[in-house]
Amino acid sequence: MAKQKSPKPTQAELGILQILWEHGSCTVRTVHEKLCEKRKIGYTTALKLLQVMYEKGLVTRDEQAHAHIYKARVKEQQTQKLILGDLLERLFDGSTTKLAIQALSMKKATPEELTEIRRLLDKLEEEA
Repeated sequence: MAKQKSPKPTQAELGILQILWEHGSCTVRTVHEKLCEKRKIGYTTALKLLQVMYEKGLVTRDEQAHAHIYKARVKEQQTQKLILGDLLERLFDGSTTKLAIQALSMKKATPEELTEIRRLLDKLEEEA
């Protein structure tokens, strides 16, 4: 049986996933409060988004407690790869060079980030 591909989350769903990745399992109320820190959103909207995400397989739901507890079902790195791969193909014609140059020109990288980038480049050169 083939492995089922995770669905690509919408922008709103991605905001919820980021909360769940950072805080772990959360109630709807906690997700709602964290979302409201960035922009005003109704409680029922947060609830509906979580229900849709559950149906899509993006989150799991523990129904044992009075308040349902939601947890990200997809891993952060897996989701980043999915979205970045799509962006790489659609916007950069599959060119990792174009993507890297654009990303590095948009925001100044910290010395630690540059060290990590150099380490990755060195590793890729050794493997080539």
